[in-house]
Amino acid sequence: MKVSILIIVLSAVVFQNGCMRKNSNQKESRVVMNSQNERESGNKYEVATFGEGCFWCTEAVFQRLNGVIKVESGYSGGIVKDPTYREVCSGQTGHAEVSRITYDPDKISYVELLEVFWKTHDPTTLNRQGADVGTQYRSVIFYHNDEQKRLALEYKRKLEEEKIWDDPIVTEISPAREFYMAEEYHQNYYNNNTAQPYCTFVITPKLEKFRKVFSGKIRKVAEP
Repeated sequence: MKVSILIIVLSAVVFQNGCMRKNSNQKESRVVMNSQNERESGNKYEVATFGEGCFWCTEAVFQRLNGVIKVESGYSGGIVKDPTYREVCSGQTGHAEVSRITYDPDKISYVELLEVFWKTHDPTTLNRQGADVGTQYRSVIFYHNDEQKRLALEYKRKLEEEKIWDDPIVTEISPAREFYMAEEYHQNYYNNNTAQPYCTFVITPKLEKFRKVFSGKIRKVAEP
């Protein structure tokens, strides 16, 4: 009985705080990415930008896809230049927590990335994913070109027609804007902090479901 009570209490604390366990009072020097950078450094790689709640979760999911070169956590869609995490969490900057995904289109398509996006979060909850509440946790696709916009809108329309969810999809689909890298301790967070309560109770179960649904798309080499 004591063990059960302890687990319940611990779970309540984790879900109440959610991503708010992140703590940052200082401003760091961070790279600002060009919002219209369709390809990475002139090579064959392309970029996608998604927000689906806490970027720790989004980063952990997309890092494990075959064809994904790198995933960077950051902020986009707001009105404040170079915001800190604390400023974004205030809800006053307009930014969403997002992942900037560099991928090889010869190995994974944008449509496949969209499939993972739609199936690894709830796109019907406005400004919320689970216990993480606020505009920074909104469901959003920031497209980098007209083709990405077309594909995102088509995929959304298909899901709406198939009535996958009882509630309407509230995912924002907007042109990409400046992307600000999140503080260093947010990068590669799950891989560096798997024993942290939020990772244990929220991200690990999400990854287990993800692996079952997308077993054929998981990278075969070591995790990033």
